[in-house]
Amino acid sequence: MSRSLLHVAVCGAGAFGRNHIRIYRDLEQQGAAASLAVPVRLAAIVESDPSRSQALHQELNVPVFTSIEDLLEARAQGQIIVDAVSVCVPTSQHAAVAAPLLEAGIDVLIEKPIAATREEAAALVALAAKNQRIVQVGHLERFNPAVAAMQDCLNGPMFFEAHRLSVFTPRALDVDVVLDLMIHDLDIVLSLAKSPVRDLHAVGLPILSGKVDIANVRVEFESGCVANFTASRVSTERVRKLRFFQPHQYVSIDYARQDLLVIDVSAAATGAAAGAPSTPAIPGLPAGLALQKPKVEPGEPLRLEIISFLESVSTRQTPRVSAEDGQAALDLALTINEAIAEHARRAGLDRFASPAIFRN
Repeated sequence: MSRSLLHVAVCGAGAFGRNHIRIYRDLEQQGAAASLAVPVRLAAIVESDPSRSQALHQELNVPVFTSIEDLLEARAQGQIIVDAVSVCVPTSQHAAVAAPLLEAGIDVLIEKPIAATREEAAALVALAAKNQRIVQVGHLERFNPAVAAMQDCLNGPMFFEAHRLSVFTPRALDVDVVLDLMIHDLDIVLSLAKSPVRDLHAVGLPILSGKVDIANVRVEFESGCVANFTASRVSTERVRKLRFFQPHQYVSIDYARQDLLVIDVSAAATGAAAGAPSTPAIPGLPAGLALQKPKVEPGEPLRLEIISFLESVSTRQTPRVSAEDGQAALDLALTINEAIAEHARRAGLDRFASPAIFRN
């Protein structure tokens, strides 16, 4: 690896990939102003669609390859340098794309979920360990500024409510709503609960696609912590919220607004004695409760995610969202899907199956 400059590539130039390209190019153009430990250069793009690849080459003036094999061949021949790659292809292709990159000694940032199956995820984890490569999984909400601000508020959360609702789009229909949307919240809660799953109950329905489009899940952890998840991609509104309760506190996060709210019982009861500043009365808030709005530094989560990845690549430190984290989130998501399928069989929900016109 060139320690004076990180050469990066993006594989897949669809909606997600274009955003990765935009941020890498922006960080490159900012140079030292980007405050990176090692400067970055967008060295190549992999895009299988001929018209799109040609347009990207003309627009960005960087090499564009139609396959991973072509990229690796050019690298082996010394035509380009590639230290790290963002893998932004459909989920079904994650393992096929990331595996040869890892075998070639290249670090990867893989869009969530890490892979389509448990076997593929395990193989990627093993390859990363064998080749001593960095694998970061793109669980974007870990880098949401509201989540970062929340870390100082944590005190053993025991009950979670997560809601993630979206208006229907034809994007990401190669996976169901659990792998598409809910997995963000599964990853966050797993990182906070820090306990194995004991039991779960799940229900889901296909509405406008051939896969489950709306799902509700209740998960109980060995610690006694409980989490309820609702995800829908057939909503009339866009909602991204997580609420949790912990001793003497209620914490609410609005991911979309990057907003954090804490209602504290103990602070209200002891604030005067401790000399804490009084909290203004809030309409509808019962007496004896104190409301806090911790400061949240605004920022684009994807940019923060990519910067964190580049720092891990340059320092060789374990990324904030490791391959093992991605593997754990995928395993829980697939367990939920299995529970949804079993409930559908038991309840005879096949009559809710989508019309053939919507199937992939």
